[in-house]
Amino acid sequence: MGRRLRIMTYNVHSCFGTDRKLDPGRIAAVIAECEADIVALQEVDVARARSGGIDQAQTIANHLSMVSHFHPALHLEEERYGDALLTALPTRLVKADGLPSRGEPRGALWVEIPVDDVKLQIFVTHLGLLGAERVRQTEALIGPGWLTAPMPDDARVILAGDFNAISRSPSYRMLLRRLRDAQIDAGGRPAATFPSRLPLLRIDHIFIGAGVTASRTFVHNTPLARRASDHLPLCADLEIG
Repeated sequence: MGRRLRIMTYNVHSCFGTDRKLDPGRIAAVIAECEADIVALQEVDVARARSGGIDQAQTIANHLSMVSHFHPALHLEEERYGDALLTALPTRLVKADGLPSRGEPRGALWVEIPVDDVKLQIFVTHLGLLGAERVRQTEALIGPGWLTAPMPDDARVILAGDFNAISRSPSYRMLLRRLRDAQIDAGGRPAATFPSRLPLLRIDHIFIGAGVTASRTFVHNTPLARRASDHLPLCADLEIG
């Protein structure tokens, strides 16, 4: 039997809820409800005036007794905004860098997590709003700087984030040439994550590579989750072989 882990991806909207309340603790409570081992976050503020100047990644991690890795896709003087990975497992930051962007800057985060006798390669990203931009960003992600970079023989790849891409979009189809959609892999009806109050769009995804199997996925749709952010969290129970 392989090791079983739960991973979640969650666009936290700078911890501003649908009730317009700023509350990182509430985001941490939603994550705690999901009982995830690895957490991919998007739209995280660090030292931004609009959200009280705090390090949201570290604050949420502290609530959960986890460590955090953060990459600022947007960096304006001391204010930063981007993606994060949280976990209580051992980690090694491999890479944090930008992706080709014409609108709001976008980036990705690559963290290695050793699990038993394999090394998980976790990629976290948040792609742009424009279709052509997402295609360029996806080309970069599946290129030699990221997903096709040299990796250990025991590597297992997981890519998670807000892709702003439905299943008919070119960027989503490009990713399927390299990886599998965990919601499809697990069977059943894939569920939408956005907007949180009435989810209609499936734009948050978890993709998995060889040696990883999804036994179950679910969108965490509770009253707290519907208030905490404009996205709902997507979780996947994975078996790492």
